[in-house]
Amino acid sequence: GILMAATLAFLMGLADDAFNTQPLLKFSTQVFCALIVIFSGHSVNIFQNQFINYMLTVVWIVGLMNSVNMLDNMDGITSIVSILASFFMVIVNVSLFNTNSYSTTLNLGVLGALCGFLVFNFHPAKMFMGDTGSQFLGLFLGVMGIDNCWNNPTSIQINGFPIANIVIVILVFLLPLTDTITVIINRSVKGNSPFIGGKDHTTHHLFFKGITEKRIAILFFVIGGVAIGLAYLLVTRFSYTLFYVSILYCITVFISLYLNTIIKKR
Repeated sequence: GILMAATLAFLMGLADDAFNTQPLLKFSTQVFCALIVIFSGHSVNIFQNQFINYMLTVVWIVGLMNSVNMLDNMDGITSIVSILASFFMVIVNVSLFNTNSYSTTLNLGVLGALCGFLVFNFHPAKMFMGDTGSQFLGLFLGVMGIDNCWNNPTSIQINGFPIANIVIVILVFLLPLTDTITVIINRSVKGNSPFIGGKDHTTHHLFFKGITEKRIAILFFVIGGVAIGLAYLLVTRFSYTLFYVSILYCITVFISLYLNTIIKKR
């Protein structure tokens, strides 16, 4: 199921790079990819109602495919974010002694490919990901996020609900989620469509403030690295203090990057 969905996502991205396909066709393909993932046995399982779980799975897969695609707007950014997410999946499985699982094997392969790719994708980039790469990565990380974050069995339930799992998801995918939510809010306030591209992402606004592309990539690596570290500790050494610190960190990152997009430089 992962192979089928990832192949379809790759081909859809390739078609979009080559022919600039219609948004509705892209969206329909993304939904179909999510359905393949569900029918192959991968779905979010945090609610008692399975239909709600399936709907959340579709929203998650489609949303992350678009988030990773939207974040691919500056040299090295998407590569770095994807490397951190894959690295988290690997170290969690190794720490939990799941080294023989398909998740560990697949993430090691993708992690190695991304590290090799980053050498040529870091500023000044000689190679670009395009929709072909970002759609594949969005699908792949979405599935891995379901198995290792949403459905992580080691997380503590609070009042019978796995709220800690949701915090882990937000931490691991903090930067693409922050960027996408920020863009949607700003474009909606201005009356523009969230689905039409533009230079209004969090990375662009940092660049407009005078920060170089290399420093933006390093900044995102540091922000994402801290988030990955907190997520790892939540899985392996859960405490309520760490839980609340993680929530505060997510809120701080989101507010900081969001305010940077609305505060204009003189």
